[in-house]
Amino acid sequence: MHIRRQLARPRLTELEPYFQHIRERAGIQEGYAPGVYFEAEHARMDAEHDHVPGERADATDLPLVTIDPEGALDLDQAVHIERRGDGHRVFYAIADVGAHVTPDGELDADTRSRGQTVYCPDRRIGLHPPVMSEGYASLLPGQRTKAVLWTLDLDGKGDLSEVDLTRVWVRSRHQYSYAELASSPPSAASGLVSLLGEVGERRRTLARSRGAVTLPKPSQAVGVEEGRLVLRFRAARGIEDDNAQVSLLTGEAAARLMLEGGIGVLRTLPPAEDKALRRLRHQAVALGIEWSDHESYPDVLARLDLDSPTTAAFLTYATALFRGAAWVPFDDSDPDLPRPEVVSHGALGVPYAHVTAPLRRLVDRFATEACLAIREGRATPKWVRSALPSLGEAMARSDNASSRVDRACIDAVEAALLSGQIGEEFTGVGLDDDTIQLAEPAIVAKCLGAVEVGRSQRIGLVSAELEKGPLFETLPEA
Repeated sequence: MHIRRQLARPRLTELEPYFQHIRERAGIQEGYAPGVYFEAEHARMDAEHDHVPGERADATDLPLVTIDPEGALDLDQAVHIERRGDGHRVFYAIADVGAHVTPDGELDADTRSRGQTVYCPDRRIGLHPPVMSEGYASLLPGQRTKAVLWTLDLDGKGDLSEVDLTRVWVRSRHQYSYAELASSPPSAASGLVSLLGEVGERRRTLARSRGAVTLPKPSQAVGVEEGRLVLRFRAARGIEDDNAQVSLLTGEAAARLMLEGGIGVLRTLPPAEDKALRRLRHQAVALGIEWSDHESYPDVLARLDLDSPTTAAFLTYATALFRGAAWVPFDDSDPDLPRPEVVSHGALGVPYAHVTAPLRRLVDRFATEACLAIREGRATPKWVRSALPSLGEAMARSDNASSRVDRACIDAVEAALLSGQIGEEFTGVGLDDDTIQLAEPAIVAKCLGAVEVGRSQRIGLVSAELEKGPLFETLPEA
C-alpha cells in the first residue's frame, strides 16, 4: 500500500466516549443491578445449590490447561489429550456456569436479557458480573473450579466413538496464550501442541470428507498498543484452529446427545443452495480461480493461497453460501417445539450445538444441562424446558446487537486511523463491486467507482467519518 504520510494512531481515550455512544445506541446494558451482583457474589459457595442434582466428582488430578487470547480472564475451557490406541481421548472441561446461576433468580433474568458478552476496544461487557466470569467460575490456573467434564474418544480417523460427561472439580495447571504456543511453545506444552495438531488435522480431514467447509477469511480486530488503537487482520490458523477443532468436536457430541434424548437446542445453518454454488463457480472463473467439474467447494478451499488478494475476494463472495444461521430449540414431548427439518449444520456437515462457552454465551448453559440430564438418564429440569422456547430469539437478538456494535467500533477506528488523509492515495484489493480491502492498516471499506474485484488498484480517500467509517473512490491508472 502506498501512503504519502504516516497514518494517525489514535489514543484509546480519544474514542472511549464514542464507543460508549455506540453501546448506548445498540441498547447494550453495561452495569448490573445490586441484586444481580449479590447473587453472583454469593454463588461462589463450594456447596451445591438446590437445583444441582447428584454428586460432583474430583478430577483435580487431570493435567488440564487453558489456551486463550493473551490476557483473557473469562476462561471457559480447559483441555487435556491422551493417545488411545491409534486414536485419542480428549478431556475437555467447561466452566459449570449452570451450577452457579439459580433458576428464575435475578442473575438468571439478567443473563437472559443480555444473551452474550459484548467485546469493544475499550472494554468487555460480560454476560455475567466479573466477580463470577473472571473469578471463581473461570478455569483460572491453580484454582479449584466447578466444571462439566466431557470425555471424548476418537478413533484412528478422528471420528467420535464414545461420549461421556459429568460434573467435576478441576484445577487447571497453566494458562497458555495462542501467541505463546504458536511461536515457541515451552517444553512443558510441546506434547499438548503435538497432540492438538494430530487431532486437529484428523478432524479437518474428516470434515472435508463429509463435505464440510470452513471460511478461513481473516476478520478485522481492534488492538491496543501502548494506549493507541491499531487494526489487524486475524484468522484462526495453526494452534488456534487445532484448539477450535476440539470445541467443534464437543459441539458435535452435544448435538448427538440431544438428538438421541429428544430435547435441546441446535446451532443450525441451511446447506448451500445449488444456485449459490453455481454463482460462486462463475465468480471463481472471473477471478481466475480454477474449479473443475469434479471438485467440490471444500476441494477448492484446500488449495487456495489464503494470503492472496484473489482468495480474499473469493472468500468474500463465498459468505453468500452460508446464511440463515439460527439457534433452534426442540422438545419431542412438546408439539410447539418440533425438531428442525434439517438438523445438520450446513458448513460442518453434522448436527452441532453450542456448549463450550457458557461464561460468554447464554444458550450454552441450557444446552449443557440438557446433555447432563440425558447422559445421566434423568428428566430434563423444568427450568431448562421452560426456557427453551425463548432461547433462539434471545440469542439472535443479542447476536445482532453484538455484531452492530463490533462493526460500528471498527468503522470508528478505521475513520480515526485515516483522519487527516482525505484526498490521499492508497492501494486496495477489490472484494466485491463496491468494497475495497487495504492490507495495512487492516481496513475494509466501501469504494465508489469501478472496483476491480480480486485485483489491486489505486484508490483515493473521499471521507473518514466516525459514524460511517471511511469511504474511498477508484482512481484512474497512472
